[in-house]
Amino acid sequence: MAEMSKQAGDTGFFGHPIGLRTLFLTEMWERMSYYGMRALLVLYMTGLMTGPNAGLGWSQIDAQAIYGIYIGMVYFMVVPGGWLADYLLGHQRAVLYGAVIITLGHLTLALPLEQTLFIGLGLVVLGTGLLKGNISTIVGKLYADDDPRRDAGFTIFYMSINIGSMIGYAVCGFLGERIGWHWGFGAAGIGMIFGVFQYWRYRHLLGDAGLEPVPMEGVKRDRLRMLSWVAIGLTALLVLLFAIGVITVAPTVFAQNFAYVLTVVAGLYFLYLFFLAGLSEQERGNIVLLFLLFVAAAAFWSGFDQSGGSLNIFARDYTDLTFFGLTMPVSWVQFINPVYVVIFAPMFAAMWAWLGRRNLDPSLPVKFVIGLLCMALSFIVMLWAVQLALTSAPVGLQWLLLTYLLQTWGELALSPIGLSAFSRYSPKAYVGQMFGLWFLASAIGGVMAGLLGGEAMDDGLASMSPVFTFMIQYYAAIAVIVLVAWFIIKRRAQARTTQR
Repeated sequence: MAEMSKQAGDTGFFGHPIGLRTLFLTEMWERMSYYGMRALLVLYMTGLMTGPNAGLGWSQIDAQAIYGIYIGMVYFMVVPGGWLADYLLGHQRAVLYGAVIITLGHLTLALPLEQTLFIGLGLVVLGTGLLKGNISTIVGKLYADDDPRRDAGFTIFYMSINIGSMIGYAVCGFLGERIGWHWGFGAAGIGMIFGVFQYWRYRHLLGDAGLEPVPMEGVKRDRLRMLSWVAIGLTALLVLLFAIGVITVAPTVFAQNFAYVLTVVAGLYFLYLFFLAGLSEQERGNIVLLFLLFVAAAAFWSGFDQSGGSLNIFARDYTDLTFFGLTMPVSWVQFINPVYVVIFAPMFAAMWAWLGRRNLDPSLPVKFVIGLLCMALSFIVMLWAVQLALTSAPVGLQWLLLTYLLQTWGELALSPIGLSAFSRYSPKAYVGQMFGLWFLASAIGGVMAGLLGGEAMDDGLASMSPVFTFMIQYYAAIAVIVLVAWFIIKRRAQARTTQR
């Protein structure tokens, strides 16, 4: 009770615990580096090999597949990162180590060598695996379970992501496209240096939130630590062999198999939690709810992550980016989404609160369905844009402005709500791993985004329409499935309550 009262009385950061400031700024700089580099990645890989800012000249299919694999790996590694934090490191140390590794990754990408691409991406992947899920876990631990500020706290934290991405798009995008690709990658590394320093300097404000791992016998912990070092070593070796060309794999084949593996891993883990983890009946019911949210989120991110892939290429090749006689960098188009988030996030938070006071707040699955339907509508807009571009390219920027507006509304109905849900409804002993599962949905969506983006750009505008049509149908179908499943679950729960 003392800990609960202490947290409830901590209002040092806009009415929220002061430790949220440390996490806000850390996440801001990490997302600055992540999105700043990501905005350049496909452009760099598909850029012409000649000229003052030469790219790698790779095909759209290969570049989009690598883009999807990278996103998938980033979020997949959050699962073992959560496990390491839960049992070996504690969440605070995991975030610190992850931030340092990410910094090294971006600085490696800054080296003007083709061979450093995969080494740098590998380091970013490993570091993000340690940081991304665990920093969200610490956010949840700043609040008592019944603290009404929790959802608002996650919404504030979510705004740090978008502020960071705006800085990344503006700085890294300009430097990468106008001066040199590796200048943009280097700027991402400098941003992470800022993030590492402020986290190390103000980490004490977090108190004991996520400080220590789950209690465990010393012998068992030593055994787990040894296995972890072996796994890290093997992973690093594979990345190195791939980077120097000893191991070669067709990117699309790897991406397809990777998507299957991620789906199987997620499914098996949910089954383990439900049947073998020794959870109570209420906890198993929460697992079913979180599984539905997982399915919806994976589908959503497969469209949302087109921003750095097919939509980025559409902006480059088929959109008029000229304003007042000046042509803005292609990567700046992605600036639109975080601007929208900063504008609309407070409105969405106020709307949910207003509906909640009137007992009209939609259920979690319904909010996720709203997100999916917004995503479907965004690609209906893109279908119109593609048809117009077939006859009169380049098209106006307003098509992408409307597309990103709809995707942002969908994002605000789904992403911060999902973070809060996985914090609130996850079994206490598995909270780090459950955040890993949440980000595993992003991994599946990211890989699918790369595969779908490659198909969409394979034959220019001609291949976009059928792929975008499929995506619209896909989001609508998943929305219906989630709604029907949630209706059945509620009816069965009501029936059990009546019987009792």
